[in-house]
Amino acid sequence: MTEQAAPAKVNLFLHILGRRDDGYHLLDSLVAFAAFGDRLEAFDADDVSLSITGPFAAGLADEPDNLVLRAAHLLASSAGIVPKARLVLHKNLPIASGIGGGSADAAATLRLLSQLWGLQPDPALLHRIAQRLGADVPVCLASHTARMTGIGEQLEAAPPLPSCGLVLVNPGLPVSTQAVFRSRDPGFSAPARLADNWPDAYALAADLADTHNDLQVAAIRLCPTIDQVLAAIASDRDCLLARMSGSGATCFGLFPDAGSAERAAKAIGRNGWWAWGGAVGQGFGFPPHKQPPSGVTQTGDTP
Repeated sequence: MTEQAAPAKVNLFLHILGRRDDGYHLLDSLVAFAAFGDRLEAFDADDVSLSITGPFAAGLADEPDNLVLRAAHLLASSAGIVPKARLVLHKNLPIASGIGGGSADAAATLRLLSQLWGLQPDPALLHRIAQRLGADVPVCLASHTARMTGIGEQLEAAPPLPSCGLVLVNPGLPVSTQAVFRSRDPGFSAPARLADNWPDAYALAADLADTHNDLQVAAIRLCPTIDQVLAAIASDRDCLLARMSGSGATCFGLFPDAGSAERAAKAIGRNGWWAWGGAVGQGFGFPPHKQPPSGVTQTGDTP
């Protein structure tokens, strides 16, 4: 058995710079990862299969074309082999929530099956496979903080984030990415200007205050509860910045340290929302065999 973590992706800012003739939007985003997420296991088998467990497994039960299986078939096809693995996805992240759960799962599948099948694929090939699976999958492959541009396929190194805490809150209301893009106000933003480094969480928050998420206003129009979530996060005494991630509905709060974030998540979760608080992840986020201690408030048991 082999396993991989699939940490939650967080867009610390998201600027829409333009739109290509084919309809795809050009983005500028600083992407970070939480020390929490889904978990994927793989076992030797005679064919390929997927079972899903965890608090949010039911949301994927009727999905005919799961990204995990698509990733498995694409990787096998690229290597000229028959896909053989029994895959188990522990779904700890809300579905369709703006924190890249499906994209992180697909990326973890590519890493996991490369290991299980004894492959050493060229990184450029893995990147191309990731692009075919979705705009967020390339950045999730390494799960390192990165500057994401183009339509998501262009990745640039970003300064390492300082030690800081992160709160994620989802109200349990899925938001359609396509609907949010259609509802956004016309016009485009300029690329963000960021410092070369941040000595601490306070400096990072001050820099991010000059950026924004261009999809946030549209998402709030479609799902007004997002505004309540943002207000709840921002009202915490230790919160340095509150913002929506991706196209929503998950919102995040930046905190001075993991302890204050964990405390805030437990308090905010009393509203009946899913909430997690802990550290910003490094590398693949957390040991794949174990979720870190954190302030998780959600329905169901986390495996």
